[in-house]
Order: sequence, then structure tokens, then C-alpha cells
Amino acid sequence: MKLGLIGLSIQKSSSPSMHKMLGELYDLPISYDLNEPVENTSEAFNTTLRKIRSQGYKGSNVTYPFKQTALDQCDSINTAVKLVGATNTLQICDAEIKGFNTDYSGFIRGYRNRLGNTPAGQVLLIGAGGVGRAVSFALSELGATNVVIYDLYPESASSLADSMNASGFSASTVTLDELETAAQDCNGLVNCTPIGHYKTPGLPISASAIGSQEWAFDAVYTPVDTEFLLQCRAAGIKIISGFDLFFYQALNAFEIFTGIKPDAEKVMAEYTKRYDIISSLI
Repeated sequence: MKLGLIGLSIQKSSSPSMHKMLGELYDLPISYDLNEPVENTSEAFNTTLRKIRSQGYKGSNVTYPFKQTALDQCDSINTAVKLVGATNTLQICDAEIKGFNTDYSGFIRGYRNRLGNTPAGQVLLIGAGGVGRAVSFALSELGATNVVIYDLYPESASSLADSMNASGFSASTVTLDELETAAQDCNGLVNCTPIGHYKTPGLPISASAIGSQEWAFDAVYTPVDTEFLLQCRAAGIKIISGFDLFFYQALNAFEIFTGIKPDAEKVMAEYTKRYDIISSLI
């Protein structure tokens, strides 16, 4: 079965190793290739998608910056995609392409694995891009009373807040000057920006704003031990790591691609054994 990933700057993605391992665990021969369009345009994405479809791919994950672009190529979409307005998982059938959002479903699984049925409460979400949109709508299912959104581009934050409010959820926006105060008034802190990635190290918010919250999530998982999560852990805040999202969205995507529902405990044990992940946050 031919699977893959479409996105930019994906050379260090862990998705190939995860899906190939899942194939081995469930006795299903799988190839998983990285497919990088020549530029950040819808035309380049569409060309790449047509190419892999002609080569017999049965599914592809989609990452930055094409999660919303990919939506235009779907013949059908599930409820999560309708809510979020973006897709990160494409099931390629003979006659159609079906869109799913496993960032949405994967975050819900990761949150519940770490925090059980604890309501999310009021949450500050930093970063209103593709993964930010998925997480924000997932938070509403997890008992968020209000999602306070900040983005470097105010129009992106406003667009996401408007979408959430139109769907019957509660969301608002803050400016950079209001960010620290908003953080201190929240139960949860969420980073959905690239800040903390090995290419863009640092904190998405001032360290002085961290400490009064109950839980925190960082979408970055390379490295797993981001400066933000380490700061939160030191302050006694419960952690959901970017690896949690990566792990559960991969399991959900594999099930969509193959029809096989992986055993999470079995897969986690095998993955950490094979790849010698040393982290206090997994």
C-alpha cells in the first residue's frame, strides 16, 4: 500500500517511520513517501496530488501549508473537516478523494489520555493556522468554556473566532499587549505556532505568564521536550505534548487508510523501543 505526506520542509518528519512500523505490526506491506511541492501555491499542491494519485497512492497526510488548500480537492469530507475548514488526511479511492481531520480527532484522544474527562475550561490558543483551527474546535468538544485566540496576524485570529462562534462555540481574540494577562486568566495554554521547533527555538509566550494554569499543550514535537513544555512542567502544569498529537493522529490516519484499528499501548511500546525516545513528556 502506497501512502505519503504532502507539505513543505518535511524532511525530518517522523510520519514515514510511524506508518511503516504500523504496517509491520499489522502484517501489511506499506511504503510511505515524502512529497514536497515545488512552491507554496495551490497549483503546486494540486500537481503533487495528481502525481501521487496517478502512481497508485491510497492515502496521504497533508501538512503545512496545504491543509486548507487540500480541502478544494476533496470530493467528500467528514464532520471534523466541515467544522475546522481544513483537512490533513486524504483517503484516495478510485473514484473520489475523501477528506478527514486527524489533528482534530488526535488531539481529543491525546487530551483524554492525559487529562481524562477534566473539562478544558478557558483556554488561550496561540496560533490560528491549520493545526490551531483543528485544536480550537476539538477544545470545544472537550469542555472549553471560551477559547481566547492570538495570532501574529489579527485577521487570522478573528477569522477563527468568527468560525467558532458561528458554529455555536465561544471564542474571542486578544492583541499582543493583552496576551500575558489573558494567559494568567486561563485554565489551559496551547501553542500552535512553530515557536519551539528545532528551527525556531524559544517560547511562544513570556515565561512570566506561565504558572497559574492547570494544563498546557504544544503542537511542536521536534523536539518533544520544547522549552515551553519544560517551563510548564517545572511550574507544575499538566502536559499534553506534541508527540501525543502526532501519535494519535497517526493511529487515526492509519485506520482511515487501511481499515485496521491499532492498539495504542502496543504501538507506543514498540515505537519507543525502536526509536529510543528519551523524554519526560511522553
